[in-house]
Amino acid sequence: MPLAIRERLSFTEDQCGKALVAFREKFPDCECVLLNTCNRVELYVGSSEESSLPTTRELMEFVTGFHNQPTQEFEQHFLKLDSKQAIDHLFSVASSIDSIVLGETQIASQVHDAYERATQGGFTGPTMHAAFQHANQVAKRVTNETEIHRRRISVPSVAVSEIASEFFERFDDKQIVVIGSGEMGVETLQYLKSAGAKRITIVNRSEDKAQVVAEKFSVQTQPWDKLDFLLTDADLVVSTTGAAQPIMTESRYRAIASNRTKGTLLVLDLAVPRDFESGIGRMPGVYLYSVDDLQAVCDRNRTFREQQLPKAQKIIREESDRLLGDWNHRSSGATIRALRDQAEQMKQSELSRLLGKQAMANSTPEMQQEIGAAFERLINKMLHSPLQSIRDVAQTEQRETLVSALRKLFQIR
Repeated sequence: MPLAIRERLSFTEDQCGKALVAFREKFPDCECVLLNTCNRVELYVGSSEESSLPTTRELMEFVTGFHNQPTQEFEQHFLKLDSKQAIDHLFSVASSIDSIVLGETQIASQVHDAYERATQGGFTGPTMHAAFQHANQVAKRVTNETEIHRRRISVPSVAVSEIASEFFERFDDKQIVVIGSGEMGVETLQYLKSAGAKRITIVNRSEDKAQVVAEKFSVQTQPWDKLDFLLTDADLVVSTTGAAQPIMTESRYRAIASNRTKGTLLVLDLAVPRDFESGIGRMPGVYLYSVDDLQAVCDRNRTFREQQLPKAQKIIREESDRLLGDWNHRSSGATIRALRDQAEQMKQSELSRLLGKQAMANSTPEMQQEIGAAFERLINKMLHSPLQSIRDVAQTEQRETLVSALRKLFQIR
C-alpha cells in the first residue's frame, strides 16, 4: 500500500483502541487484532463460526469508514488473506521476514504489542490467542535456528558494531565525539550507548537541538566552535551532518593533529556529502571510513541475511502446517465424535434387536460376542475412509466442506 494511501488509513495509538471497540460493536461474534506500523495497516479477524466473519467488503468499509474516507478510492489497495495465507503472513511478519528491512527486530515487539492491546481490551479469543502466541514461538525459532538477525545492515549499526568494535575492546573509557544530532546521529547514539559508551559529546550547529538529544541519551554537548579542541583528545569521531561542503579539511586537521594527546583516531564519516576530506585518512594515526565503506559491509550483511531466508521460510511453513493441523483436528473433532456416537447407537440398537430374536435365544455368549465384534468392525470400516479424508486435508476450506457434507449426509445436529 503506497505511503499516500497509508497516511489516510493509518491508526494512531488512541485510534487503535477506539477502532477495536467499534469493530466489536459492529461484529460482536468476532475476535480482532489491529496491527499498525510505519509501513503496514493490518486487521486480523477470527471466529469459531465462519458465518460470523465479516465479508471483504465489510472489512474495507469498516477501515475506510472509521477514517471517513470513500471506500471506492481504496479498493485496489486492500489485500485479503484467508486461512493458511493469513497464518503464513502473520508468522512472516512476526519473524521479520515480511519487512522493509529483512531481519529487523522491532516488528516482533510491534506484533506483540498489538496482540496485548487487543487482549487487554477483551477483543481476542481462542483463535487469536492460538495464532499470535504461536507467532511468537515461530519468531523465537527463526531467531534461534537462523542467523537472519545477527548481522547489522544499517550504516550506523555497522559503524559501531562491526567497525568501531574491531578497533576498541571496550567503549566505556573512550572519548567519543558525535557531530550532528539528526536522525543518523540519534541512531548512532543508540548503538554507542548499547555498546557501553559513557564519555560522549555531541557537537551541532544548533545547540538547542543538540541539547534535546543530549538529555534523551544522558550525554553532554559542546558549542560548534569547540570542535577542534574536542578532536585533540578524541578516540572516536562519528560525523553525521548535512553540510554541503566538508566541515573538516585536511589542512584544518593537520593543525589539530599537532596538538592531539592520543595516538590513534577512528573517524566514521556517515555524512553524504562527506564531512571529512579523504586526505585525512592518509595521515598518520587516522583511520577514516566513509559511508561507502560502511555501505559495502551493509550490503554483504544484507546478502548474508537473504541467504538465511529459505531456512526461515521452511520454519514458517512447518509451524503454519502444525497450527492449522491442530485447528483442523479441534474443529472437526466434535463432528467426528458425534458421528461415532451415532454409529455406536445404531450398532447397539441393531445388536439388541438381533440378539432378542427367538432364533438367537440359544446362542452362546461367545457367539454373541463375536457378532458384536463383527458389527464393530463393519462400523469402523465404513467410517474409516471419510474420517481419514478429513484428517488428511490441510486446507481449511476443503476441510470445512468435507465436515459440512458429513453432517448433512449423516444428519448430524
